[in-house]
Amino acid sequence: MNASEQRQIFDDWLHQHKGIFFKIVRAYAFTPHDQDDLFQEIALQVWRSVPDFRGESKASTWIYRVALFTATAWVRREKRRPNTQPIENMAHTLSMTDQPRDERLDWLYAQIAQLDPVDRSICLLMLDGFSYKEMANLLGMSESNVGVKIHRIKQHLVRKSQEIEHHGV
Repeated sequence: MNASEQRQIFDDWLHQHKGIFFKIVRAYAFTPHDQDDLFQEIALQVWRSVPDFRGESKASTWIYRVALFTATAWVRREKRRPNTQPIENMAHTLSMTDQPRDERLDWLYAQIAQLDPVDRSICLLMLDGFSYKEMANLLGMSESNVGVKIHRIKQHLVRKSQEIEHHGV
């Protein structure tokens, strides 16, 4: 594959699947600066992975795999590095959408952010309509384990939602 073909495939993937990039960035990075950094890291890794894509899965599945592994590795690296830049001084350059913010979506992403990395990945894949089998293959676990984790995640989200409803938390 030459550089021109790689660039064309990458540009097509970025255009068609930018939602995947933004979902994962939003679920794993919480400051605008970190979101920019993680987006760039994911984009770089997806770019590097283009020649390795053999078409044995959908492009979206491949992108999810690369992006999720990149995000979890990024989180591990970032935990070791102290944040020296005040959040209020960071400019936000990652633009996800022109739509107004939805408080319910913000709440959902805040809840997803509190999950461990594997559950976070499962939640994002579930929201994008991946089957249990696809999730299991992507994450290297059994379908039944995926099902149990999804059931527990849903229970957790329902409890959190009910707490807000009943306690105004």
